[in-house]
Amino acid sequence: MNARTRRLTTAQALVRFLSAQYTERDGVRRRLIAGTWGIFGHGNVAGVGQALLEAGEDVMPFHQGRNEQSMVHAAVGYARQLNRLSAQAVTTSIGPGATNLVTGAALATINRLPVLLLPGDYFASHAPDPLLQQLEHPVEADVSVNDTLRPVSRYFDRITRPEALIPSALQAMRVLADPAETGAVTLALPQDVQAEAYDWPEEFFAERVWYVRRPAPDPVELAAAVEAIRSAGRPLIVAGGGVHHSEAEEALKAFVEATGIPVASTQAGKGSLRHDHPADLGGIGHTGTAVSDDLARTADLVIGVGTRYTDFTTASGTLFQHPEVRFLNLNITGFDAHKLAARTLVCDARSGLEKLLEALSGHRVGQEYEAEYRSGKDRWDEVVEAVYRADDENAVPTQTQVLGALDAAVDDDDVVINAAGSLPGDLHKLWRSRSPRQYHLEYGYSCMGYEIPAGIGVQQAAPGTPVWALVGDGTYLMMPTEIVTAVQEGLPVNIVLIQNHGYASIGGLSQETGGERFGTAYRFRAADGTFTGAPLPVDLAANAASLGMDVLRAKTVRELREALAAARASDRPTCVYVETDPAPTAPPAEAWWDVPVAETASREAAVEARERYDRQVAGRRRHL
Repeated sequence: MNARTRRLTTAQALVRFLSAQYTERDGVRRRLIAGTWGIFGHGNVAGVGQALLEAGEDVMPFHQGRNEQSMVHAAVGYARQLNRLSAQAVTTSIGPGATNLVTGAALATINRLPVLLLPGDYFASHAPDPLLQQLEHPVEADVSVNDTLRPVSRYFDRITRPEALIPSALQAMRVLADPAETGAVTLALPQDVQAEAYDWPEEFFAERVWYVRRPAPDPVELAAAVEAIRSAGRPLIVAGGGVHHSEAEEALKAFVEATGIPVASTQAGKGSLRHDHPADLGGIGHTGTAVSDDLARTADLVIGVGTRYTDFTTASGTLFQHPEVRFLNLNITGFDAHKLAARTLVCDARSGLEKLLEALSGHRVGQEYEAEYRSGKDRWDEVVEAVYRADDENAVPTQTQVLGALDAAVDDDDVVINAAGSLPGDLHKLWRSRSPRQYHLEYGYSCMGYEIPAGIGVQQAAPGTPVWALVGDGTYLMMPTEIVTAVQEGLPVNIVLIQNHGYASIGGLSQETGGERFGTAYRFRAADGTFTGAPLPVDLAANAASLGMDVLRAKTVRELREALAAARASDRPTCVYVETDPAPTAPPAEAWWDVPVAETASREAAVEARERYDRQVAGRRRHL
């Protein structure tokens, strides 16, 4: 080796390169790849595995996972907690280890959150062909199972020669660090190339800083935006996840307090304002609050800040009903900014809000409008209090009373994590967010099984933070495996496990759409062959205990409050297990969601559901 090169395997070079990558925003520097999750098999044990061992924990911390999908979820939870400024890598073997990454990759890319995927691959030389777990394609010899990651990755490459790593690794870092491009990034690593040595230029391992931009708005776009806001009588801000990613919460607060424009939030944007701020109206859309959705129907200007406008936010195109409603979208990506035929401000959320505030000096909405939305907020606060309240402390709690008990147990620093089932709707309507990072809902992909590994990622990103993973029994059964990791690493993640014997959310949706709750209950088969018999005698609390958690069983509201307090005070992973009263207590949906219903059917439930569907779909608008 001469003075300007270093002889390493491709895997060793990759690990060394990753250890020297940093992001910097607002003068704060972080490691871009702060650690690597891994499960080893023949596709990566002698390449990336050996490289991680040789590098050591100081160079690249290693985290042992139990399921490849859940390792990605943990990395995503980590990145979200740190506002996308630091990420983690995930290495797997060839075959099922690699394909298990696909769901996690889709979740990361849909939510615009960075994660680096390093799956093993076939031999680039095709020396052993086919090898164990290799997919053989009859006419495309360069295809492997890793190609399933192409559509869910923001950047993909297969490193078929050692020197090809250099440009590809640099592109991978660029995408991960770019707030307008980020998502899952995949570098597929053929087994033989991982272990092949090469003389690498020393410059490849030099410390490299990726500056995370805060682009300012274009002056022409800014002027048009200011004119639109000044001329609006009933403007409404829809705050999305971009507010958090940009750390724009204080800028949003200053803008709102100066202009009086109220804020409704998406699942990703909830907590952009503290819940008790006079202008915070809570969630919007199908799972939104009454006050948010009422104002959305009459808003003449909708100002989207860092939002993708999913169908839950727009109530499948039925929510924004003002005859002359127009949209102004502030987003760091032009792709999202142009949605709904909007005027655009393609810029960083914080920079854009600061420039708008400066340009709108002296402007404020009318007093009657402020009085209207504040009165609506007060009425909704009374609704929340009512469904949180438990008049009988010795009764079996409802799901909303579980949330009320948790609300009383946490403070501003706690993080509440959820992703799927009936809980996202209840949380979006009812949870009282006290800080920007407290409300952690993965609802871009709404992936069952996300919550527990994401809790691990959050605790890695913010040691000492009380973390609560809220799961139903259906979600728990999808992916409890990382409980073992939490126990192994001594991470005191708290799980609130709500037993309701099946898929409660989809059961309700099935009933609403004519499906009669078919296939949604966890029960024995009845005499007629349907799953309508007695509940299955599973003991999920015992399962959690068998994986190493401390388990607290709560049968009443009083016992639940005591268990939550004990869990929060514990320094061990703890599960609070509670079986809830199945009677629905959450407020009904304030806006529609389009789930197509059978156009022709013989069963009465489906016929009636189709009649309701036809009435609702007639209210859809295309905003052009």
